[in-house]
Amino acid sequence: MTLPRFTIAPRYKSAVRNLALGGTAFAYLLGMAGLSAFAIAAKDLPDPKKLWERSRPVSVQIVDRNGRDIVVRGAAKEQPVDIDALPFHIPMTILAAEDRRYYNHMGVDPVGLTRAMAENIKARRYVQGGSTITQQLAKNIFLSPDKTLRRKAQEMMLAIWLERDFTKNELLEMYLSRVYFGSGAWGLEAASQTYFAKPAAELTLAETAMMAGLLKAPSAYNPVQHPDRAAKRTSTVLSMLEGQGLLSSDLKARALMEQIEINRPESDHTGQYFVDWIWDDLEAAIGIPAQDIVVQTTLDINAQQTAHQAMLSHLDTTRGASEGAVVSLDGTGGVMAMVGGTSYTHSQFNRAVQAQRQPGSSFKPFVYLTALRQGMTPWDTRMDAPITIADPHSDEEWSPANFSETHAGAISLQDSFAKSINTVAVALGEEVGRQAVIETANGFGLTGLKPYRSLALGAQSATPLQMAGAYLPFANWGNYQQPYGILSISTADGTPLYDHIPAEPQSVLQPDELFDMNRLMTHAVESGTGRRARVKGRHIGGKTGTTNDFRDAWFIGYSPEIVTAIWVGSDDNSPMNNVTGGSIPAEIFSDYMTVQMAQMPQARLPVSKEPEWVRRNQKLNALLDQLETKLP
Repeated sequence: MTLPRFTIAPRYKSAVRNLALGGTAFAYLLGMAGLSAFAIAAKDLPDPKKLWERSRPVSVQIVDRNGRDIVVRGAAKEQPVDIDALPFHIPMTILAAEDRRYYNHMGVDPVGLTRAMAENIKARRYVQGGSTITQQLAKNIFLSPDKTLRRKAQEMMLAIWLERDFTKNELLEMYLSRVYFGSGAWGLEAASQTYFAKPAAELTLAETAMMAGLLKAPSAYNPVQHPDRAAKRTSTVLSMLEGQGLLSSDLKARALMEQIEINRPESDHTGQYFVDWIWDDLEAAIGIPAQDIVVQTTLDINAQQTAHQAMLSHLDTTRGASEGAVVSLDGTGGVMAMVGGTSYTHSQFNRAVQAQRQPGSSFKPFVYLTALRQGMTPWDTRMDAPITIADPHSDEEWSPANFSETHAGAISLQDSFAKSINTVAVALGEEVGRQAVIETANGFGLTGLKPYRSLALGAQSATPLQMAGAYLPFANWGNYQQPYGILSISTADGTPLYDHIPAEPQSVLQPDELFDMNRLMTHAVESGTGRRARVKGRHIGGKTGTTNDFRDAWFIGYSPEIVTAIWVGSDDNSPMNNVTGGSIPAEIFSDYMTVQMAQMPQARLPVSKEPEWVRRNQKLNALLDQLETKLP
């Protein structure tokens, strides 16, 4: 059978010839562009043979706002990994989690890249990377963390050249010797000692799965700071092993049942809580450090030590006040002190930023501010009387009680705030509307609130850092700013890598609102529940908070350009013995602020003046009181 032949009509031959010439020219230009891109990417490419020159992991020096050392992480001499000395399950688990086709690619894995791209498109967000272990090694040792096409192209070139010069086992050993596992641990041996206090060769399958899980995000899955996340990630890695046919279901079940004991850090420097907190911001700013760096922070090491000592001197385990947290901010939102607990060695759980606790009456400023915004004044009166709030979805009724279990009758908003009267706060919340209170609180960084009946009494959780940030506008002329901890990052020789650029302040208080709120808050300290928080010779505003059964006790206070939040309680949320916000927390605040403000200039908070009619009424009431005493 003869296939039919096709010919091109004469009138189309010219067009076809031009198309062919154009296609050739396009292909030539495309090739030249590719070569040019290759040349640009290859420019300044480091020599892979210098891979062996590295003698230790990078050093990350954390200093306070005045340049004084806080801690140094890394910098210990690296311990090379010998693959042959490790049990088989260690490299098997690492490869299953990070690069399952490691022994089947040339440094760059097209199959892995395609699979990752498909997963990212399917999820409509970045969920999986396509970098091989060789690419990660090239990036971590030679390249900057910049997320640019040029840097990615260099990473691929280096990976291919590394595969040409070294064996797969040599590259895997170098990777395991130098990859970052979090907590300042570079390399498998250092990480094994850091987390488990034993050599890498003794790691169990479950421990290895936890270590492999860290590689995806060392800060996010750190078992010291985030044990729940680490456990979940460990389970995911074990499932990967099972899914790849490397682990039976019985072995996986046994590994999941294994009790993993995490080693506690030897250092009890409370600045470690702060360093753990800023580490995510550090990596977000420059990536995982690839060279020696110096991080200047907002912490004041003297303030940190003062805050820790003040807390330790007042906590009382006999009354159930076994733990606490302190957060102190300057007027820009910079964290000057962050005490996350009594002992970092005993517990790395940072109560200053991780403990979600009910703020109690320390939430009331946002109820009263909402009332001020709807036209009320500190001298308006409301009834302190029994109140019952019905649930529109059921027959259940709720009747909040005062701490004193008594009622004062007609009382000014100023005095009801100072005495922390619950009935008036709840009545105000209902009068102005719960949603309006939520909108006010949102503007001060307190989000996720629900319009529950108990909203006005602070029955929804927040962290000490959030509460300190929420009070910041009262101390700095009405401006809200997000708390932060890093001022700058530079290389060891002083080359700048990052500088904190303050966000534009958000004005959340009008001047008359600020003056009235400061009147309420200073009155609460001068003659209300916050009297023990007073600092001699200083103008202090603030509010106490105590939750049901004395489970949480707070004092959050401020003076011009400084805010400090104190929380006291127990980790198991058990009741304390009559510990209120006006007792231990207020005393911690006073001790800390007395020292911290000693070198600060004298300044007063802007406070609204008492109206003339209020002063006349006070005089008249005083005369009436005198007459009553003289009557028979």
